[in-house]
This record gives sequence, C-alpha cells and structure tokens, in this order.
Amino acid sequence: MSDPIRTDVAIIGAGPVGLFAVFELGLLDMQCHLIDILDKPGGQCAELYPEKPIYDIPAWPIISGQELTEKLMEQIAPFNPEFHYGHMVETLERLPDGDFRVGTDQGLVIEAKVVVIAAGGGSFQPKRPPIKGIEEYEGVSVQYAVRKMEAFRDMDLVIVGGGDSALDWTLNLQPIAKRVTLIHRRDAFRAAPDSVNKMRALVEAGEMDLLLGQVTGLHGDDGTLREITVTDLNKAEHRIACDRMLPFFGLTMKLGPVANWGINLHENLIPVDTEKFETSEPGIFAIGDINWYPGKLKLILSGFHEGALMAQAAHRIVYPDKRLVFQYTTSSTSLQKKLGVS
Repeated sequence: MSDPIRTDVAIIGAGPVGLFAVFELGLLDMQCHLIDILDKPGGQCAELYPEKPIYDIPAWPIISGQELTEKLMEQIAPFNPEFHYGHMVETLERLPDGDFRVGTDQGLVIEAKVVVIAAGGGSFQPKRPPIKGIEEYEGVSVQYAVRKMEAFRDMDLVIVGGGDSALDWTLNLQPIAKRVTLIHRRDAFRAAPDSVNKMRALVEAGEMDLLLGQVTGLHGDDGTLREITVTDLNKAEHRIACDRMLPFFGLTMKLGPVANWGINLHENLIPVDTEKFETSEPGIFAIGDINWYPGKLKLILSGFHEGALMAQAAHRIVYPDKRLVFQYTTSSTSLQKKLGVS
C-alpha cells in the first residue's frame, strides 16, 4: 500500500460527467484526483463508441465520443487534475476526522474531504451471444465495440442485434464495408424509427442485406472468420461470407465494489437528493448514470447539471469557513484568471 495522497476531492470515474465535475470543482478552488479502471479518460464514450456521433450535447450539433472527451480534457487543463488509470476502487472508508480514505486494487490510497462517484453504470461488459465456439474468435473476428471504423473497410461485415447500437453501426459502416448484413431474430426493432427506416431503404435499394433469424455457427481458422451459419425463422440454414462480426446484445452492468461501501442503493443505482446530489453518506456524492432520483434522465447533459450543483455543496465541506460567492465565468475576472483567459 502506498503512502496516502491528500487532495480535496476524489472522483471515481473519468467519463464525461467526471471530467466536467473537475471543471466545476476547479472554479471553486478544489483540487481533484480521478480514478478509473480504464487506461484513458472518456469512460464508455471513449471505450465503446469513440467514433459514434453524439447529437445532444449543447452547442455541438454532432460530436464523437472521442472528440467530446478531448474537448473536456482541454477545458479542465487549467485545473491540473491528477489521473490514476487502470485502478479499480475497492475500499472506501470514513476517517475519524470525517475525511475519506479511498483504496484501489493497485495499492493506491487517496485521502480526500469529498468523494464523487461518477462511475456511469459501474463496470460494464458486453453480453456474449450464445454461439458455440465464439470465444475462439473474440478480439479478432468477433468484436463487441467499434473503436476505429476504418478497420472494417472493404470487409464482409455481419452485425447482429436490433437495438440502437446495431442500427447505428449498420448505417455508419455500410458506406465503407464491402457488404453489410444485419441479422435480427425478428422483424421488429428497438432502435430509433428513423434509423430503422434508413436501414430498410438500404435493403430495398440492394445496398445491404437483412436476415431474420439467429447466428448458429461460426466457421474459420485460428480466430479468423470466413463464414457464419444463420438459421432463419423457417429453420432453414444460410451460409454467409463474414470477415468480421459485431454482436450488439447489450451490456451487463455491475456496480462491483461500490455495492459494498455502505451506501443505500435503489435497483443497483445510488439514490441522491436533487439539491446537492449527495448520497446517504454525507460527503459522498453520485453524479451521472450511476445515480437515481425521481425523474432521472440518463443523459450526459443531466450529469453536467448534477456536477455543477454537487460542486457548490462540496465547497461547503472543503471550505467550511469560507463564504461561497456565486460568479459567472463571462463576467468574473477571478474565474477568468483561473481559466487563463483574463
């Protein structure tokens, strides 16, 4: 176990909401250390769909997960946050003086006056399709996320699923793949109607294929696919050329050690108030997808709002004797000085 690192705020999770929390806390003179199990910032945005367009970030009609991460990192640079990648928080305890000690699986120890849980849905892993022998192809020909679209250029690509991820990647990869085949178990989709209509138009124009059924066999050598077998709704089997297969069966979310920290939970989420976004434990806050309150919307912009209010409450803990004066970045010379723009 290493010597403890002292800081004002320990943030668990370095996704977009955790990153923006650094900005709000930094404006109020609070130093942050961030801990994330991934090897880079950005959370699910950077890990699962770095090139996927996001359309509901204010002032950005379209921005990718990776671009959003880069912009947030640029925005918080003036506050010099410290990042600890590849760490999973295992222990969280309150010290006799009221501060918190956070311990990770790598022996890192951080002591902070405030803890902010911004861990998204907790740890996440793709659901594996029930196909015999799929393990042999995982990571080579069977992939559960698109990190570089260019990697699928000129390939026979099979996408399996009927939700937003399956339809979004069908539409995004169809222009660069040699041929895209979408496979779903029924002729009804859980994706946005506009995406479904665009997919059907491509099928009608002969620019991609749609097969209703299930993948029942994989054929290839040394992890490299050549073909797959699809059993359709009439139990007939079809062999389809396939260089890469993308199954989108959803994600399994697990809170992991968070569930053992003594915080009240609501259906595997952390209940918070809507004034401060504080948990049942004073001084521990939860923002972003991991929290719950009546009317909660799992949107990045909701997490940004939660981070702003959390920072106001955190300031009263970190600086109990200091009066908090609300200021606007557009008119406050002191805030502009902190941002390096005065």
